[in-house]
Amino acid sequence: MEGFNIRAPKGQRKNKRLGRGVGSGHGKTAGKGNKGQKARAGGGVRLGFEGGQMPLFRRIARRGFSNYPFKKEFQVVNVSDLNRFADGDVVNPGSLAAHGLARKKGVAVKILSSGELTKKVVVEGARVSASARQKIVAVGGEVRDIPDNQSARAREAK
Repeated sequence: MEGFNIRAPKGQRKNKRLGRGVGSGHGKTAGKGNKGQKARAGGGVRLGFEGGQMPLFRRIARRGFSNYPFKKEFQVVNVSDLNRFADGDVVNPGSLAAHGLARKKGVAVKILSSGELTKKVVVEGARVSASARQKIVAVGGEVRDIPDNQSARAREAK
C-alpha cells in the first residue's frame, strides 16, 4: 500500500505551540518548568552571568599578548595523497579541491612529506615543507614557488 505512507516533507519545521492546554503536551507552564528566573517572561541571564558572583572572565587577569587572532590556518595534504594525480599534472589548490583533498575555501594548503610519492607532479600555489619538496623533486616533479610562499630559508639560499 504505497499511497498511504503520508509523511511531512523532508526538512519541514513543526511549530511547538506552547501554552495551549494540557492535552497539547506543552500546556500550563509551556515547557518552562515551575517558577524561577528562567520561567518568567523575558527571563534568563546573559552570557557569562554567574548569579552575581564575579564572572570567570573578570576574575582572571589579562596578561601578555595572544597571537590567536592572527594565526595562519592550513589544510594539510600529504605527499602520498598526490599519487591520485597523473604524471605531469599541475597540483594547485583548485585541483586538490577537485580531488577532495582541500575542501575549505579560502584556507591555504600545505604539503607535508608523509608517505611516498610515485608520480611526477608540478606543485604550485601551495606551501611545501622542505622534506616534501625533496621527495617531489627526487621523483622528477617540480615545485613552483609563488613569491609570497617562500620561506626565509629559501630566500636566503637564493
